[in-house]
Amino acid sequence: MNLAIGIPAFNEEKNIAAIILKLKKISNTIIVCDDGSKDLTSLISKELGAIVISHEKNLGYGAAIKSIFFKAKEMNIDILVTFDADGQHKVDDINKVTEPIKNNEADIVIGSRFLGKNDNVPKYRKLGIKVITGLTNATVGSKISDAQSGFRAYSNNVLKNLNPSEQGMGISTEILIKASKQNFRIAEVPIEILYGEDTSTHHPVSHGASVILSTMKFVSIDRPLTFYGIPGVVLFGIGLFFVVWTLQIFTETNKVITNIALLGVGGVVLGALLMVAAIILYSLVSVVREGKH
Repeated sequence: MNLAIGIPAFNEEKNIAAIILKLKKISNTIIVCDDGSKDLTSLISKELGAIVISHEKNLGYGAAIKSIFFKAKEMNIDILVTFDADGQHKVDDINKVTEPIKNNEADIVIGSRFLGKNDNVPKYRKLGIKVITGLTNATVGSKISDAQSGFRAYSNNVLKNLNPSEQGMGISTEILIKASKQNFRIAEVPIEILYGEDTSTHHPVSHGASVILSTMKFVSIDRPLTFYGIPGVVLFGIGLFFVVWTLQIFTETNKVITNIALLGVGGVVLGALLMVAAIILYSLVSVVREGKH
């Protein structure tokens, strides 16, 4: 099979040469997306025979993955493996993530940091990953153990039919949500991560915020009645309760308690707006989906 290994890279001149040389033993098709680096990442990659995609400025991890996706699709690659440039992934694990696709057992394979015996993920990072993974599982109805792993393999069918759009770290979740909607088979295999002082990592707070916002965006588009409608009904109900309470107090004392009245009116108005928004968005999404078919 025609295997390509894609590396999103930003200012990785310290690591990129050693990684490309190791990956050359697995595949001659190495795609490096230089995401606006200010160092020699691009030059080193070209000198070592990699296919280099250059972004004029730093657009984000998601933009780099998206560029690699489209390049692999253009080249009609059979299997694309995404591999981080920070030296944390083991080259030997590439065979693990590609095997299920070669055997036609999966369309997407995730290298999970939590399935193997050597789970050396820092505790603070593990907590964040678990929270985001739980949110992803609740959204797509899956039982994935590591939704944020960047070490993945994608089949040719996925490359042809799945179009990621996120610019930031939320792309990992976006791909899983879209893959689930298109009924792609998702599998996981255990991998080992090499955490060290020289490996670059994304700030956990900004990473988590990006992923959560991305997930919320796709859920709001995919399930507007749930995302907007349920909170709308709850707020409308709470607002009615306070309105009735306000009227009851007024009939008994001939006085209006401003705070209670405002809560009632605010809840009713906001709840009604959310319910209307849910219905409108649901109608628009339905029209768009029907148009595609």
